[in-house]
Amino acid sequence: MTPGWRRELSRFGKDRAAALGIALLVLLVLVAVFAPILAPFPGDVSEFHTANRLRAPDAVNLLGTDRMGSDLLSRIMFGARITITIAFVAVGSAVVVGVPIGLLAGYYGGWPSNLLMRVSDIFLAVPQIVLAIAIAQTLGPSIENVILALSVTYWPFWARLVFAETRSLKNEVFIESAIALGASPLRIMTLHVLPNIASAIIVRTSIGMGATILTAAALGFLGLGAPPPTPEWGRMIAESREFLPEAWWYATAPGIAIFMVVMGFNLLGDGLRDFLDPRIRRGAGAK
Repeated sequence: MTPGWRRELSRFGKDRAAALGIALLVLLVLVAVFAPILAPFPGDVSEFHTANRLRAPDAVNLLGTDRMGSDLLSRIMFGARITITIAFVAVGSAVVVGVPIGLLAGYYGGWPSNLLMRVSDIFLAVPQIVLAIAIAQTLGPSIENVILALSVTYWPFWARLVFAETRSLKNEVFIESAIALGASPLRIMTLHVLPNIASAIIVRTSIGMGATILTAAALGFLGLGAPPPTPEWGRMIAESREFLPEAWWYATAPGIAIFMVVMGFNLLGDGLRDFLDPRIRRGAGAK
């Protein structure tokens, strides 16, 4: 690693907002992976305990219990697994579909490019939450259908981003030189264009994770996510409505969990943008 990159990584490590975002996301991953070990009551997250229902936070149930009498802390920990699954699979699918479409459309141009971009415009013309609700409602409530609905609604964001970045790079000298040397379009796109737009894709992906989690929680709140008694954060908030304001902890705990995870991805995305954008790096170096 060159001294220049060491300085840049050191500067990134001093970004307190990005460090907080990374810490929140590492905590989420650790909680999701080790939920069976960390959860106080891992065996009853989907069982009914009538005698313990709606118990306020105490020394035994740190975040209280829900309408089933299950420990809220345990359910939130296991719900982190669902959150990670939805975010990574949905965003990963959107990236896998959107990036190649944007890359091909931006490099080749012509009527196929216009057709692909008009299709993406159709998807972008409809509010993403409305389209996701329509798809999830049609397919029925399940984690798989939520992932499919989010993937279908989010791929145009990456397609549009990559299309614009590719079009701006296509006329650069190094691309024209590669073409003059006889490099194939596939080689140019994968070895010359894609590495130069990777930073924009990474930043968009990080921020997209937070938006995906928020939309998934909204679908769960509307009853279109994982069916009960699956511990899904959005559904937990929906179930708490009829017990407010007395059982305030019921909605507060999963709400804070959603807030922390979304904030973590957004802070990380902002930090990555500042770190990967060469114009910002040059400005910081000049100071």
